[in-house]
Amino acid sequence: MEAFDLSLLSVLILLCIGLFTGVVAGFFGIGGGAIIVPMMIFLGNDIKVAIGISIMQMIFSSIYGTYINYKQNNLHLQDGIYIGIGGLIGASFSGIVVDRIDSYILEVLFSLFLVYSIFKFFKSNAYGGNRKIKEGLYGNLFLVCCGIVVGIFAISLGIGGGMMLAPLMAYYLGYNSKKIIPISLFFVIFSSISGFSSLALHGYVDYRQGFIVGLASLIGVRIGIYVLSRIDAKKHKNALLAMYVVVLSLMLKEMLL
Repeated sequence: MEAFDLSLLSVLILLCIGLFTGVVAGFFGIGGGAIIVPMMIFLGNDIKVAIGISIMQMIFSSIYGTYINYKQNNLHLQDGIYIGIGGLIGASFSGIVVDRIDSYILEVLFSLFLVYSIFKFFKSNAYGGNRKIKEGLYGNLFLVCCGIVVGIFAISLGIGGGMMLAPLMAYYLGYNSKKIIPISLFFVIFSSISGFSSLALHGYVDYRQGFIVGLASLIGVRIGIYVLSRIDAKKHKNALLAMYVVVLSLMLKEMLL
């Protein structure tokens, strides 16, 4: 992997990206890869290296963000553990997926899921309810399976999985959008650590850029969690939908130009 030249301007840009990504991670419960990957590509990195940088940043923001949510009693830990176990299993295969699947195919898969997410999340109730899968064994198995599937594909696409989990939990489990966020961010811990190990073994991590972006994201994630605590659930759902549309537009532009 060719070393990326870090000028003072590059460092400042990476710090700004990290700060902004941290805010988004805390507010939307995502790893931030949907933001970092396109920006890292724009700065001249290959998509697979961009994914490695993104995953490294997720470790910083997800651990610190989960700590804040836990201290504020916002995290439903049991659900998070079921999803996290699945994510740990699924994400361990991410390095193999990235190594064997063409970058363009990864971008197409990501774009297709964004379309699916917009459709499902739009149909869900912002305030929760209307659960389609019962609580108990079936609900727990669904959480584990979600973790496995999302863990495999999310890390391979350079995202922590929160973006993929949100519509599934809202539509099938009837969770309101604000309840999903702490669980999603907790999930990112499992998927990012497992995915980082796998990607690092395949040589797809730029540690310098990842550390700079990750450090700045610590400040951002606290801001994002604070804003989340102050906003109405319906407005939060609309903000999530807007984010999906923006990210989809960026990915389509990257693919078609």
